[in-house]
Amino acid sequence: MTAAKPTPSGDPLHECEKSIGYSFSSPKLLVEALTHPSGATHNQPQFERLEFLGDAVLGFLVVDWLYRNYPQYQEGEMTQIKSSVVNRSSCAEYSRFLGLNQFLRLGRGLDPNRLPENILADVFESLIGALYLDGGMTAVSQFLERFLPKAIEKAIQDLGTSNHKSRLQQLVQQNGLPLPKYVILDEQGPDHARSFKIAVIIRGRRYPAAWGPNKKIAEARAAQNALAIIEQKEVPFNSDMD
Repeated sequence: MTAAKPTPSGDPLHECEKSIGYSFSSPKLLVEALTHPSGATHNQPQFERLEFLGDAVLGFLVVDWLYRNYPQYQEGEMTQIKSSVVNRSSCAEYSRFLGLNQFLRLGRGLDPNRLPENILADVFESLIGALYLDGGMTAVSQFLERFLPKAIEKAIQDLGTSNHKSRLQQLVQQNGLPLPKYVILDEQGPDHARSFKIAVIIRGRRYPAAWGPNKKIAEARAAQNALAIIEQKEVPFNSDMD
């Protein structure tokens, strides 16, 4: 996800609406969503209340999306996926993508180009709250379609990766063996599209290696290969064929 370019000169509210793809019926909601406490004048609303509301709306819609589209996942797995999609880092990344830092009303001493992650995350959630009050769940759902599908798929991929490695680690510990070591055997491709061949080594034994489009996926596949050998099943990833 690439951060948006700084907004050109002009009406900042209009430019913000262009960036988020939504025109507010009540512009004052957008003003409130973009007003950091440091930039609020006396008695002027700022984004903390909207951020509180937006956090709840965002969490509900992520869970609703998971419930409707991923019936194979149970509560624990959905909780892990939700936590990955709506955490501080993720919300800050969405905020950078939209360039929201360029539209914020800030007090002196705060540089819009060097804002801490918590402020970037807060303004994204305050925007969700403003969208909800202005256009209801429909407006928020349409807005989040730019982020949720990819974010959820990435979270699911990371969940699967973590599960395979965790299961292998638990299995070897139960049998009194040392922790698995992941060794890179080969690398191919240009820097921007590097593939890795990785194998698991447990107490000196190297298990069948696996290729992956990044280290995390290659390690997960190598862990699956090791689990297959230990559990006397067919190896799922042949390093000579991947």
